Amino acid sequence: MNVNSNEHFCTIFDSKFLPIGLTMARTLLEQCPNAVLWVMCLDQECHQYLQTLNIDGIRPVELSHVETNELLAVKQNRSRAEYAWTLTPFACDMVFELCPQALRATYLDADLAFFDSPTLLINQMQQAQKGVLITEHAFAPEYAHGIRYGRFCVQFMTFNREPQAIAIMKHWQSQVLDWCYARLDNNRFGDQMYLNDWPQKYESVVHILKQTHLTLAPWNVSHVAETRNEFDPVFYHFHGLQFVTSKNVRLYSGYRINDKISLLETRGKK
Repeated sequence: MNVNSNEHFCTIFDSKFLPIGLTMARTLLEQCPNAVLWVMCLDQECHQYLQTLNIDGIRPVELSHVETNELLAVKQNRSRAEYAWTLTPFACDMVFELCPQALRATYLDADLAFFDSPTLLINQMQQAQKGVLITEHAFAPEYAHGIRYGRFCVQFMTFNREPQAIAIMKHWQSQVLDWCYARLDNNRFGDQMYLNDWPQKYESVVHILKQTHLTLAPWNVSHVAETRNEFDPVFYHFHGLQFVTSKNVRLYSGYRINDKISLLETRGKK
C-alpha cells in the first residue's frame, strides 16, 4: 500500500468495543478505499485480535507505544472513559510519529458508521485553506440544552501536519493532562469543551464544518430527516449503542428518534 496516496485516520478502543470499532472500520474502508486506520488499542487483547485479523488498511498500535510518563501519571486518577478522553488529543500525534509521510490525520470516534466518503468533509477544510477541522454537535431544538457539554463534538477532527495545527494539538494535550473528567467544572467537560474557544482563538487555522446535516447522531437525526428534502449523511454517530445480549442491541438511549431513522438503511444500500 502506497502511504503517500492514503488518507490517514485514527481511533481508540478496547477489546470490549471490538464489534463496534470494527464496524466503523469496515464502513470507513468501504467508503474510502485509500484509508489507513490507526487503532490505539486500550488493552492487549484488542491489539492481538486486530493483529490476527490482519485487515488491509488497519494498523493496530499498542497503548504502551503511546503512553508517556505524563499520561501514566494521570492514569491512576481517572476512570477508563476519562483516560480514553485524555488519550484522544494524542491520537493524531501517534499517526504523525508512526507515519512520517502522512500529510494529515483525522481522529474518529469508534462508534461512527460511514455512508459516504469522509474526504467530503476533509476537502472542505482544505478548500478553506485551514489546518484543523472540527464539527458541531448541531443539536436539534429539543436537545439544545446539550450544548452545556460543548458546542463541538470530539467525533471527527482533522489536523494537518503543519506547525500551527500541531501547536493547537499540543496545547489541547496539555489541557487534558491537567484536567479531563466526566463532570462539568468551570466551563470544562472531559476533552470536549476545550474546543469551544478554538474558533476565536485560532480563527485563521480552525475550520468549522458548515454542513451539519452530514454528521448525524441521536441528538439531531430526526430533526434533519424532517426538515430536509435530502438525507445524505457522511456518517452517523451511534452514540449510546450497547449490546444488551448476544441477540439484542440498544441503538441509543436518552433520545427520541422517529421512524425516519429507517432512511439510514436506505442510504446504506445505495
